[in-house]
Amino acid sequence: MNTRVFTSPLFLGFDHLEQMLERAAKNSDGYPPYNIEQIGPTGLRITLAVAGFTMDDLQITQEDNQLVIRGRQADDGQGRVFLHRGIAARQFQRAFVMAEGIEVGGAWLDNGLLHIDLARPQPEARVKTIRISKKTTGAVGTAPVVDGSTD
Repeated sequence: MNTRVFTSPLFLGFDHLEQMLERAAKNSDGYPPYNIEQIGPTGLRITLAVAGFTMDDLQITQEDNQLVIRGRQADDGQGRVFLHRGIAARQFQRAFVMAEGIEVGGAWLDNGLLHIDLARPQPEARVKTIRISKKTTGAVGTAPVVDGSTD
């Protein structure tokens, strides 16, 4: 069932949000597990459980408004005989859709946990007054001409 969220004509220019929601829904694989926590009034931290991965096995990129974490381990099983292999050694890709203005502050690996800090700057309140001008006679569909007065 595909439910469209932004179908109202009151939502102008939100088509890209619909696409982001669709991309996020496709990213439902549970591996690797992760936490997202609030750290301060404007900070977020994503923590992924990446036991067995080294810094060389991990890659973090920001692709437009997505934070993408990829993990790929070198095959070190050559010559080893596993009686049981319960530790995942598979590659992964985990993507997080970020709001406009979110910045990546840094990342570090500690005891099998990959931490990524994000900063969410507080937007400045913006109020803009739009001047209403008289339309001069002209062709239909042309932009109105501003009368030039400064009242």
